[in-house]
Amino acid sequence: MDKEANNGFIAAYLKLPEEEFRKKIHLAEEILKSCTLCPRQCKVDRTSGESGFCRTGDKPFVSSWNPHFGEEAPLVGSRGSGTIFFSHCNLGCLFCQNWTISHLDEGNIISFIELADIMLTLQNYGCHNINFVTPTHQVPMILRSLGLAIEKGLKVPLVYNCGGYEAIETIKLLDGVIDIYMPDFKYSDSEPAKKYSGAKDYPSVAKAAIKEMHRQVGDLVIDNRGIALRGLLVRHLVLPEGLAGTEEAVRFIVEEISPDTYTNIMAQYYPCYKAEEHPPLDRRITNEEFRKAVKAARDAGLKRLD
Repeated sequence: MDKEANNGFIAAYLKLPEEEFRKKIHLAEEILKSCTLCPRQCKVDRTSGESGFCRTGDKPFVSSWNPHFGEEAPLVGSRGSGTIFFSHCNLGCLFCQNWTISHLDEGNIISFIELADIMLTLQNYGCHNINFVTPTHQVPMILRSLGLAIEKGLKVPLVYNCGGYEAIETIKLLDGVIDIYMPDFKYSDSEPAKKYSGAKDYPSVAKAAIKEMHRQVGDLVIDNRGIALRGLLVRHLVLPEGLAGTEEAVRFIVEEISPDTYTNIMAQYYPCYKAEEHPPLDRRITNEEFRKAVKAARDAGLKRLD
């Protein structure tokens, strides 16, 4: 499995002993029989047609895939990030910008071989990485497909692009597999987390998950081309009237993760899905709200702001 990637960089999964990798696949697939892949702990048997909160079985469920040029600069580079958008989600955000994917059934169930071939196609396009978008509830499917892709020559870094609502045991299963973790840190207060995403425990869960991600991969490493190779990248979407709790979010990142955490304070919020029914989410953020959020990040001591 030890195949050298471009610039002498070797992706984490290529350094993982094959026996250990196969064990991870087995353990992940066993979880599906009483699913605890995410913090919702539905404990349904997804291998027997049951489905929990994510409404997903035991096969890959993919909405779309393509070289993406709208991600963070270190992921995009000159040839794009090879994004694979997985259908459904383990969060219930009322303002989701990809709501047709997460809340509706947009997408198709595909085979493990087809998912592996998608990874290889994106690599062949020249994408700098394979970017798994909303992967949490489909980790076992990703791992099995990844094994097939490795056999066929996959070698680029893997990005785990998630909502931040992650079970620690699932993230630990990915140790030695994922090169770049890119979680959202959506809320630092439990009340808006419960009201707008149906996850009251989101703040504590996300904090623990981000700590584990950083333990595995450290701060973001970028090569001389400006391309991310390994590390943690955190996204924080600023919400109207401070609902995301930016001040506490950035304090946590600086004091409990690292002041060198590559952090994207995002201004792109706009009302989607059911947001118009839930003021103040029925409006975009103001320039002043965004400036205040960025100032909070700088005042807290964050050194790498996108």
